[in-house]
Amino acid sequence: MHGKYDVLVVGAGLYGATIAYCAKAAGKRCLVLEKRTHLAGNAYTEEMEGIQVHKYGPHIFHTNNAAVWEFANRFAEFNRYTNTPLANYRGEIYNLPFNMNTFNKMWGVVSPKEAMEIIEQQKKSCFVENPQNLEQQALNLVGMDIYEKLIRGYTEKQWGRKCTELPPDIIRRLPVRFTYDNNYFTADYQGIPKGGYTAMVECMLDGIEVLLNENYLQNKEKWDGLTDLVVYTGPIDAYFGYCLGGLEYRSLLFKTEILDIPNFQGNAVVNYTDCEIPYTRIIEHKHFEFGTQPKTVITYEYSKEWTAGDEPYYPIGDAKNISLYEKYFALGQKEPKTVFGGRLGEYRYLDMDAVIARALETARKLF
Repeated sequence: MHGKYDVLVVGAGLYGATIAYCAKAAGKRCLVLEKRTHLAGNAYTEEMEGIQVHKYGPHIFHTNNAAVWEFANRFAEFNRYTNTPLANYRGEIYNLPFNMNTFNKMWGVVSPKEAMEIIEQQKKSCFVENPQNLEQQALNLVGMDIYEKLIRGYTEKQWGRKCTELPPDIIRRLPVRFTYDNNYFTADYQGIPKGGYTAMVECMLDGIEVLLNENYLQNKEKWDGLTDLVVYTGPIDAYFGYCLGGLEYRSLLFKTEILDIPNFQGNAVVNYTDCEIPYTRIIEHKHFEFGTQPKTVITYEYSKEWTAGDEPYYPIGDAKNISLYEKYFALGQKEPKTVFGGRLGEYRYLDMDAVIARALETARKLF
């Protein structure tokens, strides 16, 4: 560290790295602080057995934004990976999202007309005029069979609550396709950076000062004294010392194993949709990059309640938490030299392309 900086960026995830890159491109002197021991935030990848392991769950880059795609490709070459997850319900395998392969396995139908007729019949048999919970909403959208096998168990594990206790707006809509297309996303651009996201972010931050294992909030006065502009990507409630109360999240637990076999499940992601299996999915990382290594690395992903000290993954965007966030947002507007951004700074779940797009827009305004 040497003297004053034009910009202090708190967080070395995709939002912070994008801001830092744009600041440097604009001729600004920038310092990045990261409280973890690594770059790339939750997109962080780590090599194990020659395989890029997604340490915080699978991250598939997908976007319809050509400018964001062009920006991302400045820092990495992307492969042609297409997200085609599977669902395992008590040993039965179904394609996701719900499509003709799903319906053929479930009911034996082969035409869109047959599938539509079954779904419409099931929807009518359990239709509720004004759904009051997630179960009623799901039944209105897809009927009993799909709900029971592919939605209920996974959702209850994901949120730690019964579907009858969850608000209906969590699933305002469900993707139902009457084609044999297993591509989960409909984005124009999709893939995974060759060599992993960590290498991509390292490239974004090339030539920029970065301090790892440094908690900005523990020495806020010191760091603020080195700059006239702070871009903060941490939890907004933590920034204000939880003075209005804590925002709520869901968290995740990962258990990773190295297996002395070349192939464990034949697919990168398999969701487990019955309640009896405690984890929500198994990730086999080598399939993200079409790996041929002699061993494989798998990760069991569990959803859990967030408590202090856990990594906050999914904001719980119910009315109570959104109301609290809006109060923190109002406080943030009064901070003279701090800009809040990213998943935690804005208390919203954002796909990676949206993170970059929002950071680019912020950078245009700032620089």
